[in-house]
Amino acid sequence: MRFGILLLSMIILLPGEASAHIGIHGPAGLAGGLMHPFSGLDHILAMLAVGMWSGWLGGRFRWAIPAGFLGAAAAGFLIGVGEGAASALVEQGVALSLVGLGALLFFRARLPLMVGLPLVVAFGLFHGLAHGSEAGDDPWSFMGGFLISTALLHLAGLLLGKLPLQAGLLRIGGTGITAAGMLLFASQLS
Repeated sequence: MRFGILLLSMIILLPGEASAHIGIHGPAGLAGGLMHPFSGLDHILAMLAVGMWSGWLGGRFRWAIPAGFLGAAAAGFLIGVGEGAASALVEQGVALSLVGLGALLFFRARLPLMVGLPLVVAFGLFHGLAHGSEAGDDPWSFMGGFLISTALLHLAGLLLGKLPLQAGLLRIGGTGITAAGMLLFASQLS
């Protein structure tokens, strides 16, 4: 319950920090890539949600879901480099990924891998596109750092998804993540 209150408080108090995809923020290169997934609430929530869902599902989902997200994020990043892909459409896709991931957690959805993996891959593609436009002069190092931090956040989420009281945590986390996605999406429409 405290986690849910903390999460909802962060969402309410930090609406301007929810999206960090326009322009380059902070250092470029490896350091910038390592720090960037921690620079916006949308990054943190999406990466944790992917890990929580895959950790809760277990089995082959445990590694296939985060690996699919990472692969798609890398592909989206490469497409986004130099393309200025942080458009409103990409930002809306990032916001909708939070809504979708939050719903997967809230409903404790047990989708077949053939359905769940493409869904998470689509979400990862949007996050990668958003990051690709921020890479600066050293996109390869930035991408490496971004993927390392993304994997670490997935791992943290995976551990959360394996906690003994994970059913309540999934519901509370899913509610907060869905709410954050809806707020972020609404802010993109204005």
